[in-house]
Amino acid sequence: MTIEFQAAPSDKTALEERGPFTPRFDEAGLVTAVVTDASDGQLLMVAHMNAEALALTIETGIAHYYSRSRAKIWKKGETSGNLQTVTELLTDCDQDAVWLKVSVGGHAASCHTGRRSCFYRAVSLLDGQAHLEVVDDERHFDPTQVYSGS
Repeated sequence: MTIEFQAAPSDKTALEERGPFTPRFDEAGLVTAVVTDASDGQLLMVAHMNAEALALTIETGIAHYYSRSRAKIWKKGETSGNLQTVTELLTDCDQDAVWLKVSVGGHAASCHTGRRSCFYRAVSLLDGQAHLEVVDDERHFDPTQVYSGS
């Protein structure tokens, strides 16, 4: 079974209330996906989904995304073992973004760098320039070992 999404209704009230899920994909055919840890709310990553990735996520309960750089669907954690099991999927008021609350398996890391979250650097002002500082350098796995075959 493959989910097929209906076109978004033109009536704003219908879009904002109960009824069919009618995601509003952008001109590239994508919706933004915000991903947090279901247990503590930690922001893990922001990604994109096309209709196929969104349907696979809903159908399987495992997060799938669309990689813009590789131009293909990817099942998050398939290589690393850090599968994201979706505990809740929400959409915003105009259905152009989704929020996935997930439980992360394996090493409990969501970033390809081996960190728990992709948001491990803070931006600050240093000598008049924007500067990055690592605020979470704990690696849950060694990415050179995990991704050596990919």
